[in-house]
Amino acid sequence: MMLCFGSVGLVLLALDMQKGHGNPDSAVWNRMETSERNYYTRYHNMTEISEWMEVMERENPDVVSSMIYGQTYEKRNITLLKIGLSSPERKKAIWMDCGIHAREWIAPAFCQYFVNELLRMYKTDTKVHKMMKNLDFFITPVVNVDGYTYSWLNESTRLWRKSRSPGPDGCTCYGTDLNRNFNANWGTIGVSTDCCEEEYGGTKASSEPETQAVTDMLDEMSQDLLAFITIHCFGQFIIFPYGNPNTLPPNYNELMAVGLGAANAIKAVHGMRYTVISPDILYPASGLSQDYARQIGIPLSFTFELRDTDEYGFILPEDLIQPTCEEAYVGVQHIISYAHDKAFYSSAAAVTTTLWTTLMAVWVSSATLL
Repeated sequence: MMLCFGSVGLVLLALDMQKGHGNPDSAVWNRMETSERNYYTRYHNMTEISEWMEVMERENPDVVSSMIYGQTYEKRNITLLKIGLSSPERKKAIWMDCGIHAREWIAPAFCQYFVNELLRMYKTDTKVHKMMKNLDFFITPVVNVDGYTYSWLNESTRLWRKSRSPGPDGCTCYGTDLNRNFNANWGTIGVSTDCCEEEYGGTKASSEPETQAVTDMLDEMSQDLLAFITIHCFGQFIIFPYGNPNTLPPNYNELMAVGLGAANAIKAVHGMRYTVISPDILYPASGLSQDYARQIGIPLSFTFELRDTDEYGFILPEDLIQPTCEEAYVGVQHIISYAHDKAFYSSAAAVTTTLWTTLMAVWVSSATLL
């Protein structure tokens, strides 16, 4: 397969991969040509996503670079795109990851869409350009590379959730739920010790190389990160820490206000309602990546559960990719814009904005969201 950009957009040539035949990236494909616009309305396997990342870096060398920051159990690279305008000074940053749960294909699709929009908008949109100047975006389209690859193997593996590491001695099952494996109240609530269950949390905190890779990056960058955003599906939720019902983050009101602002922005696009909530109410859980991020001092930490509310579940049709990404984009941008303005504009203005957003968001949410 060859990917290229030109005046007619992105072209996929000679792609005719057939299901099976020993290739875990295989699927039934017959897409001889797809415009750039149509590319972002389809799901893509890991091979395609990796090649797309190379294209993004090659076509945007002044603002995009890639970084391999870990390997999976099956020795596949975990790669992120760093996006931002160069600066001689140390920059603040935004972290976004997708595809930590293999079957949630809309999540990597959103990361791809977000990157494309960011690169498209910063040249003409003053606010996006300013954010690109002041911030670096660290975006991982697929964290759980092994699991995501496996979910493309055939119909029987499509709903695979976990990683692909073998269970402990005596267990014949595979995989750990990577979003129950972070060192944040690990193993205490909302997690299974049965290695065959979907929410199996592993043998210890950060037992999985994928979790450890993300943890190492967050630890290294914690002083610079203004926001941590992880993308999932489904349910149409914006979730913030903590999963432990006995613990509240010190900036609970701020997280609620910013989340409600994001939900209102989303609703304005296609009328979809997203509920803002902490996981201790929705589903108490431990070992969550968002909890770990907040625990180490990243002030804004959110999980987005994208469409839908259970009609299609994890098998969201491709014709819903674009509207889902369009609305999620403005929700995520609301959070990033808030984080940027708070960091780079006067603190007094930021406090005023926070209080006003809180009052308005609570009023709107009580009327339309909950």
